[in-house]
Amino acid sequence: MLDLIRKKQRSVLVKIVFWTIIAAFVGTIFLVWGKGDSGPGGDSNAVLHVNGDAVSYAEYQMAYQNLRQQMEQRFGRSLPPEIEKQLGLNAQTHDMLVNRLLLLQEADRRDLEVGKAELRQAIAEIPAFQKDGQFDRTLYQQVLAYQHLDPRTFERSMREQLLLSKVMDAIRQEAAVTDQDIETEYRNRNEKIALGFVKFSPGGFENKVAVNGDLLKSYFSEHREEFRKPEKAALRYVVFSPEKYIGDVTLQEDAVRNYYERHKDRYWVAEQVKASHILFRTTPALDEDGRRKKRALAEQVLEKARAGKNFAELARLHSDDAASAVKGGDLGYFTHGTMVPEFESVAFTLAPGEISGVVETPLGFHIIKCEGRIEAGVKPLDDVRDEVRDSLRQDLARQMALDKAMLAYSAQRQSGDLDAVAQANGLRIRETGLFGRGDAIDGLGNDQELTAAAFAQKADELSRPVVRDGSAIVFVVKERRASFVPALDEVRGEVERAYRRQESVGLARQAAEAMLKELKAGKKLSDLARGQSLEMGETGLFPRSYGNFVPSLGNSEELARTAFGLTLKKPAADRVFNLDGRFVVVALTSRVEADPSKLTEQLRDELRTSVLASKQESMLGELLEKLKSEANIKVEPALQSILEGEKAL
Repeated sequence: MLDLIRKKQRSVLVKIVFWTIIAAFVGTIFLVWGKGDSGPGGDSNAVLHVNGDAVSYAEYQMAYQNLRQQMEQRFGRSLPPEIEKQLGLNAQTHDMLVNRLLLLQEADRRDLEVGKAELRQAIAEIPAFQKDGQFDRTLYQQVLAYQHLDPRTFERSMREQLLLSKVMDAIRQEAAVTDQDIETEYRNRNEKIALGFVKFSPGGFENKVAVNGDLLKSYFSEHREEFRKPEKAALRYVVFSPEKYIGDVTLQEDAVRNYYERHKDRYWVAEQVKASHILFRTTPALDEDGRRKKRALAEQVLEKARAGKNFAELARLHSDDAASAVKGGDLGYFTHGTMVPEFESVAFTLAPGEISGVVETPLGFHIIKCEGRIEAGVKPLDDVRDEVRDSLRQDLARQMALDKAMLAYSAQRQSGDLDAVAQANGLRIRETGLFGRGDAIDGLGNDQELTAAAFAQKADELSRPVVRDGSAIVFVVKERRASFVPALDEVRGEVERAYRRQESVGLARQAAEAMLKELKAGKKLSDLARGQSLEMGETGLFPRSYGNFVPSLGNSEELARTAFGLTLKKPAADRVFNLDGRFVVVALTSRVEADPSKLTEQLRDELRTSVLASKQESMLGELLEKLKSEANIKVEPALQSILEGEKAL
């Protein structure tokens, strides 16, 4: 089942599709535009300009929150701030907004428009606005009202999404496929090679590095700053925890209802489908004859399923998806954006109990059965009352904890007496060990805000409350130690290890180049590696269609390009490759040429479809890169600082 989950790729096309999701699922437009133009400063508070068109702070924030929520749905949990930064969500949001404006501007240059009838039809086809399969204006108005969105704002945004789809379709239609393209793709899929390799890891040569006192002294003198010990601090602190005050919280019915109304977006349920499937797996290495046999088998099993055979039993007998096969093919409920597009586009069109035809995806051939559906909408208060009350109680307890901490800080700010704070509030004083700016803090973990506050705080002064995980922390600095460079004798072990690491790289490279020289002279790779503590292996056969990926060795454009230029007469590569810090010697061990006689007309048609789709995506990406290079893109300082902070992580 995990193979079905869409890979988290950040291709240009995926970024653009973000803006057209509304055409399939109305919930996205609520997330992106649900608050209208009431963001801080509106359009006058622009954070980004693309050829004079502005993106307001409100639009940027809504787009960011939408992307974050999509990621949370995909990962199945909320994302901590540090993970958001690692994923580069701000950079992705910036790129999507730029792409959106560039495409809308391109649509204008091409005189493309979305007519009233076209807009009406698109809205009428959205399931969230339908009753008994027909558009219902009353339901339409109710759904928009739930999202605090007026029809005019929604329809303006919807028109933009349709225009984006139209301009992308127009760009794709410019792609053309020649016979040469088809033959090249056939060769890429069917020409295969296998490599033998030996890896030289510098770590294996560290014990061969000669070390003496003069060498270490010289190395330390040149690299003193690398051994500098950072400034450190230690704290005494108290924690005002919401759990201490949650018993003091009382809830009124009006407060519960108001909380629900303010946070209705939390109780929005996306359209979901429960499906089972039977997978007949294929791989890139499988030839066309093998693929046809897989499809034929899938067609046979489909006949049995439609004839009334138990679908779960068929899945257990025939499915190549081991994880779901043991459950009768059950994949559970999933939302839009979870499965690969080819699978999802069929699954969401099926009625409960309906079985699809044979569906092809990058994983192989599927038979899909819809087991149930959940329509999109907001859960009524009565269905989520306990959840709402719990959330409100937690929010009020957190606020109470912060209020108590602020009162304590105000009362003892002048004296800096943490003991008095602890005694007055029935709290225990805790202490940390020394920590640096990038270190985890004893008992508190990694917290950038708390660390920054600790190193900015003067000695013997009470800190303002710092909120962490809903709790409020008040502290005093117990000890501060300045940064310094230690004497060589204090860090001799670290210096020696660093010196050995540095010198071992050269030794590993020299050993790899010596082996390559002998390989070119006609010796066998296996003979050269025998008796040495080196990692040796085989890639197995793999096709050109793997691109820059070489099995067992990873991604390397240079290696992949060189490998397919090797021959059995001259199997050795002309150089050593540095792959992730290890030096690799490779040699061709096997080569299988593509057989032109197997390029049938049916196969030509299949390849034409595949190559056309690839060319369309490339054309769209190349046009966007061209538009971007020619555009006047201005990022305002407020957004620039956010992007730079994320990049620096």
